[in-house]
Amino acid sequence: MFRSSVRARHLFRRNTAVSFGTLQRTPSSQRQLVNHANFATERTSRKAPWARVWPSSIRRNDAHRFSSTSNPSKGEGYSVLAIETSCDDTSVALVEVRNASSDLQNGAVANDAPRLNVLFHEKVTANNDEYTGIHPLVALDSHRANLAPLVQRAMRRLSHYDSNDAPSPENSLPLKLVAVTRGPGMRSNLAVGLDTAKGIAVALDRPLIGVHHMQAHALTPRLLTAMANKAQDAKPLEPAFPFLTVLVSGGHTMLLNSTSLTEHRTLAETQDIAIGDFLDKAARAVLPPERLRPPFGKALEEFAFCSQIRKVDETMTENLDIEKGSEYPLSEEVIQPSEPDYSDYSPPSRRQDELESRSTRWGWALTPPLAESKGGEKSSRRMVYSFAGLLTSIERLVKRPDPLFSLRERQDLAREVERVAFQHLTSRILLYLESSSTFTGDTVVVSGGVASNSFLRHVLRSTLDARGYQHIKLCFPPIELCTDNALMIAWAAIEMHRAGYTSSLEIGPIRKWSMDSNAADGGILGPAGWIKNNGDDEKN
Repeated sequence: MFRSSVRARHLFRRNTAVSFGTLQRTPSSQRQLVNHANFATERTSRKAPWARVWPSSIRRNDAHRFSSTSNPSKGEGYSVLAIETSCDDTSVALVEVRNASSDLQNGAVANDAPRLNVLFHEKVTANNDEYTGIHPLVALDSHRANLAPLVQRAMRRLSHYDSNDAPSPENSLPLKLVAVTRGPGMRSNLAVGLDTAKGIAVALDRPLIGVHHMQAHALTPRLLTAMANKAQDAKPLEPAFPFLTVLVSGGHTMLLNSTSLTEHRTLAETQDIAIGDFLDKAARAVLPPERLRPPFGKALEEFAFCSQIRKVDETMTENLDIEKGSEYPLSEEVIQPSEPDYSDYSPPSRRQDELESRSTRWGWALTPPLAESKGGEKSSRRMVYSFAGLLTSIERLVKRPDPLFSLRERQDLAREVERVAFQHLTSRILLYLESSSTFTGDTVVVSGGVASNSFLRHVLRSTLDARGYQHIKLCFPPIELCTDNALMIAWAAIEMHRAGYTSSLEIGPIRKWSMDSNAADGGILGPAGWIKNNGDDEKN
């Protein structure tokens, strides 16, 4: 089979390791994880098999054990283990959550605002460099190879050890909740994480929560409030409901009105491909070969706005940190890194400006999606997103019989690709704000992998300001938390648990799962398996 081949094993050794707060490529990450696991096994080789996995602080039958119907959020604090395996990122997090306190008249009293401490957060990304996208078998085998070592490393952070493997006085809070992504995502990949989480929950007699992946993205800004909270004078979670949620990733493009933890009404979503998928495919069409590397969307952004195209003499290239466009007729064109430059962008001050095609110095123009009337209906005002037609136009433009498609023209095309796509994304936010008389919020949360794009942030802010919405706040997670990660899964589980929800051990992975309670599947609480406080199954 594919995963048993030498080629597949070679891919695993080249996986990418990312720790919380850092972004670095570690070609030997797989080997490092295995070596760490071997060291841990050797150190405990004379103990019983089960003792080789769980720290002594977990093995002992202490007073902290409780059934799945208990509520740890009412105590002084607890730890949560979280697992994310929905796509090609294998991520594990271990966090502590405590209720903060407030100083009222010199007396500390309980405060419902939680504060969060991250004990462990790492992820390994499957190496799909040889493919034009995510290879399902490579991603699946990466989860199988890396999840257990990551969990083992996280569990060892529950207690600090001395040389005799005995817990030191400085112990973390007891583990009282196991969280895992249930969906949406690749079913087989989800099953790896879900089965592992179930095993841990059963072995330790801890409650399980199957998390909605996109709900976790939407709640990430509230996680940041909890991480910033201190023991005294903690702030309530922000943003407070209601707020607008824009979820943009390789598999999703949607605008929602988020009115509560579990109530999110879909206002607009893509009718064809997601914006992240669009950007990846556009990058493969537009980028010169020497700049084409994953992640493709990031490479497109860097080429469009963080690269300077220069014409230099052949003898100058040896003294510059540049890449030579040797495969193009204009061989004197070279690429040099630069600071982001958005000076050429002017936000549309009117709705009509959004729908107009902008001519370029090269004679071509990209038509904004849904800019024309169709069948008597004004497509330009339909609350949907569409990127397939724009992608087709880009691919046709690149394939035209023109031998002088220079680096400068490619860069201009890359900038237009992002400008048109991001203005289309912004347009539906504006249409809703202009037409809604019931929305009382003042915040737009933008999350998902595409939210890490700095030009998208610039377009959203400058366009809202130009159209009179200076009071609307934009809330973006830090870049390292825009992509899939287990920390957001831990936080979503904490919020659901504080609301009284846990999951049955019978739950399975869900490939497609809406957030809207009016959808056919019932939204977040629609699938069977939710348990509410008294232990009764919410959905049969």
